[in-house]
Amino acid sequence: MGMSEFYGAGDESESIAVIHRALELGVTLIDTADMYGPHVNEELVGRAIADRRSSVVLATKFGIVREEGGGRAVRGDRAYVRSSVEGSLKRLGVDAIDLYYLHRVPADTPIEETVGAMAELVTEGKVRFLGLSEAGADTLRRAHAVHPITALQSEWSLWSRDIEAEIVPTARELGVGIVPYSPLGRGVLTGRFTSAADFGAGDFRGVAQPRFTGSNLDVNLKMVEALRALAADRGVTAGQLALAWVQHRGQDVVPIPGTKRIKYLEENVAAASLELSADDLAAIEAAVPASAVAGDRYPDMSSIGR
Repeated sequence: MGMSEFYGAGDESESIAVIHRALELGVTLIDTADMYGPHVNEELVGRAIADRRSSVVLATKFGIVREEGGGRAVRGDRAYVRSSVEGSLKRLGVDAIDLYYLHRVPADTPIEETVGAMAELVTEGKVRFLGLSEAGADTLRRAHAVHPITALQSEWSLWSRDIEAEIVPTARELGVGIVPYSPLGRGVLTGRFTSAADFGAGDFRGVAQPRFTGSNLDVNLKMVEALRALAADRGVTAGQLALAWVQHRGQDVVPIPGTKRIKYLEENVAAASLELSADDLAAIEAAVPASAVAGDRYPDMSSIGR
């Protein structure tokens, strides 16, 4: 996402180099969405993987409609499902999408209709597996009853643990894999940022994210300092410790940290081999207690956990 929008200016040649380096390092899952850009991120990914499609498990998402003037809507009706997949296939330059997610659950369309239409795409060979993003436990059950849901993508990090109470147990009961996005707290858990001014122009974190604005940011950065101290004791970075914590949530957990720099990509990949003991995990959670995090993760949480 950050290669095309939301986190300041990007550089296409560098972004493609990052994707190629990721594949060299053994990363296989590449995740995008039609709303990133909008549309241009899928085109970027398509160009990056054009000559190495067989090395990639390709995931994209649909359902968030970007409107003129900056507004957004959520759609999941059958006609929109079909038009969305055709657009994504064309932009990505592929015959089939490995994992196709509903990006958000619409309020006005039964999940059975949406997943039923998505299941037709599997039958037609346009999509191989289905996923949901930020869905609630009941919605996940209803969707899974229509067609097997392979993955649930939701925000999960030291700072965002609301899915642990009900959603994660439901996913595990159903055999649905869990794909945490923003496992580094939108990059802030890396310790790279010390104030809102560090986000820079074109970065929505310092403008539209309650967690990263005003006094909330001051509170949250104190926890990042505690995490950095723990990481220094181990000879790793705060970001690696935060990412390894997510990785240790279970064998069914596949976090997708985003980056547009090779340096941070390599740092993230190295975190996958970091072993944490039960004492380590407890110390990390004590340094960054979920109950102490200030601010919601979105200005409007109404579409989260539907």
